[in-house]
Amino acid sequence: MITSESFKDYTLLDAGDKEKLENWKGVILRRPDPMAIWPKTKPELWEKADAVYHRSHSGGGSWEYKNRFPESWNVNYRELVFKVSPTGFKHTGLFPEQAANWDFIYERIQAADRPKILNLFAYTGAATMVAAAAGAEETVHLDASKGINEWAKENMNLSKLQDKTIRFIVDDALKFTSREIRRGRRYDGIIMDPPSYGRGPDNELFRFEDKINPLICNCLDLLSDKPLFFIINTYTTGYSPTVMYNLMKRHTEERKLEGKIIADEIGISMKDSDYVLPCGQTTRWYR
Repeated sequence: MITSESFKDYTLLDAGDKEKLENWKGVILRRPDPMAIWPKTKPELWEKADAVYHRSHSGGGSWEYKNRFPESWNVNYRELVFKVSPTGFKHTGLFPEQAANWDFIYERIQAADRPKILNLFAYTGAATMVAAAAGAEETVHLDASKGINEWAKENMNLSKLQDKTIRFIVDDALKFTSREIRRGRRYDGIIMDPPSYGRGPDNELFRFEDKINPLICNCLDLLSDKPLFFIINTYTTGYSPTVMYNLMKRHTEERKLEGKIIADEIGISMKDSDYVLPCGQTTRWYR
């Protein structure tokens, strides 16, 4: 299990009974989490929630607000600033467990000479901003949602990274990477967080099990002669870290790419406890 202690504005207060209780810089949110099937360890804390997300039997859900707080507010990671806002899909615009990958990305880029980075399925751009702040010469941020890209631009402005070269692109990841190969573009580091199921901007269908192999092939073809890393995050159930390790190993061996591979769960440590909440997994190839 890979965790991080560097995201100081977020704290997991407790988890259990398929829920988690989180402190987002003073705002306490109570959200569903299917992994937390054990009983709550600190039941006395749960009534302190400022907002509770309730799932609907017909799909989706809604927030119940117990106390007043801003529609959105800012949190810090290192010198970066990100906007947080509860959405109708229970998310907040940020996945705090990804701080484990942000740490890795930041350190690898800082030790390199102005690398070029590609971030696919980039969401609101936390990893994009980490790469830019760490010293990337250029960071390409791609997401299928125009609205999510606008949120990422807000995070760029909040983090005062307007002077960095960040390209925001709304496109289908497989189509874009295929075009980049034909254009002769190369990247020193690639990050991707493909969904289990999704749609591109022109309604292109993405199913993890159908598209992950050609997407990995494209990404490996886009790596430079001296690449730093290739990271695949996934929250898709049914595929263990061993499956993802085998997937990465098979494709890198085919291309005779020498390097290290790790595949593990990522998670969040609970405050004042030795419990860890698992939150998906990450697979890293790096030199």
